[in-house]
Amino acid sequence: MGSTLIFKGRICLKPFYHQGSFFTLNSSIFKSSHLPLSARSLCTRDPYPKPEARLTERRSDAQGGVNKSTFQNKEGDFWDGARRGKSSTLRQKPSFPKSVFAAGTAKRTAEIQKRKAALFFQEEKQHGGEPERRTSRGTASLQPPDRPLSAAEWKDLKESRGNAPRFDIRMMCTLFTTAAELNIAKSLLTFVATETGTLSYELLLRYLTLCVRGGHDAEVFDIYEIMRGNFPALDTGASSLFIQSFSRTERWKEAISILDEVKKVFTPSPRNYGEIITAAMLNGDTTTAWALYDEIIEKGLTPHQETWEALFKAAGNPKQEEAMSASEHQERLLGILLYMRENQIYPQHSLTSTIKAWFEILESGGRLSRLSGQKWTGSLTSASPKGVCSCCGSQLESIKLTDEEYKQLKDRVMADIIQGRDVFKKTTPEELESFKAFVKKKPFFDVVVDGLNIANLNNDKKLLSETLLAVVSELERQGLTVLVLGRKHMLWPSRSWDRNNMKLIQQKAHCFFTENISEDDPFLLYATLHSGNHCRFVSRDMMRDHKACLPDGATRRLFFKWQRGHQLVVDGFVTAGKRVRFQSIPTYDTIVQTSADSWHVPYDDTEDRSTYEVPHKWLCLTTKH
Repeated sequence: MGSTLIFKGRICLKPFYHQGSFFTLNSSIFKSSHLPLSARSLCTRDPYPKPEARLTERRSDAQGGVNKSTFQNKEGDFWDGARRGKSSTLRQKPSFPKSVFAAGTAKRTAEIQKRKAALFFQEEKQHGGEPERRTSRGTASLQPPDRPLSAAEWKDLKESRGNAPRFDIRMMCTLFTTAAELNIAKSLLTFVATETGTLSYELLLRYLTLCVRGGHDAEVFDIYEIMRGNFPALDTGASSLFIQSFSRTERWKEAISILDEVKKVFTPSPRNYGEIITAAMLNGDTTTAWALYDEIIEKGLTPHQETWEALFKAAGNPKQEEAMSASEHQERLLGILLYMRENQIYPQHSLTSTIKAWFEILESGGRLSRLSGQKWTGSLTSASPKGVCSCCGSQLESIKLTDEEYKQLKDRVMADIIQGRDVFKKTTPEELESFKAFVKKKPFFDVVVDGLNIANLNNDKKLLSETLLAVVSELERQGLTVLVLGRKHMLWPSRSWDRNNMKLIQQKAHCFFTENISEDDPFLLYATLHSGNHCRFVSRDMMRDHKACLPDGATRRLFFKWQRGHQLVVDGFVTAGKRVRFQSIPTYDTIVQTSADSWHVPYDDTEDRSTYEVPHKWLCLTTKH
């Protein structure tokens, strides 16, 4: 630690050596009167005393999700392309929108499981006594003061904690999590500077986080000057925080310089870009805003919804019209809707309301060249199970894949999932070829059943074969050609696999049993795709692992579209004496879609939607009156 020198009324540090680096730290740190003169002129250690100290910012995933649709209930057109002479339909529960792909389904299921676990915990507590309590690490044991403390008071508090290591860092984290007053954090910095003669990079970073969250932008400016003047570089976390703070002030253009420095080291996050785009739009600099937006797209990043909302809201800003014509701005905004369509992205409710207002208010003013002369009205609505908009009566796009889409998907699944590099981790070359030969000898199937997956619907090991038989019997009763995929152990008589039940299954359906160590999903996908676009499959598996094997986002989205239109899910449990029902799912595609006189935008009206679920609420924008 360097010794302190007094020079012209200021206190500085002699150069000191730390982790192989020399620093002379003589910057004025804080203008606040809460810090003594000595603390204001102290600076910090090596910003990266350990390799792991460099922070990284998580990038949000793309918002794409899996969609789901249903099969038609209409007699004859459900199995389009199925075997001739068969007009039977699957028995489906008519309720709507209940579906394994409907928004919120996974959340509700998780809550049910959580309640079951809570009941189990209570029973264990009653029988086994009070469970052992785990104490969390870090800041849980530290209680923050309710007022700024003097250096002596901080010292007493630290000693009362046994001079715990990293006391300053842990306390600053506690102040952040408890949303403590800024002056309390400042008094902590004063104590650390007085006691140690320096302020570490990590401590300043924690303090910076507290300032940014609290909106103390003037304090952030001071920290920026300190850190830039005394450290060779800023890490990801600090840069992102400075961009966030600067972008909401009149000094927003300096955030562009910080962004440019970040780009020299790594790709900035969509949020970094978005905060500056929002600032540029608010200040009428549409050229900068759209240039940065184009960078996001070129880098393959997904813009945040707040960014889109800022772009739509700025359409009414008089400043922006000076830099960009209304028609040009309109085309860029319509391009955002098409981007959502291509990438299967759903706007949240706030953005949806902004889009609705943009169509209604701006169009009524006649400033949109392509839409001029047309009065648009927007409504938040839903669609019928047959895909008819409840507001304007338009028919939404079908979930059915075109012949070109089907061939493209089939080729990619065969190449990347069935014949992928790791396929023989799931089976053997001999078994795969045997299955292909088996399928070629059989007629095209109408339904392929994941036998082991369906048998475990009821979680009762005594009813496995009985459950599978019930599902197969319902499909066979409807006159469908069924393939059941299973494993060889299912043929061994046991309490779970009744011999007579298994014989009946083999009489009602074609069956193929793989080795016990093989995975049956690749076989299921092969048989379903081989049989044609009419063939469906029955499984509870969401196929997320297999989707991940596909090479690009467009193919993965195409796989989900096919999955939504071809996967049957048994509704509820299979009960003896009752017919099996399958969940109802819509026949239309849940993506942004447009026609000559309308736009239909599916949107999120809940925060409970998982990535493989789709919303069931729509924004209808139409010129029909």
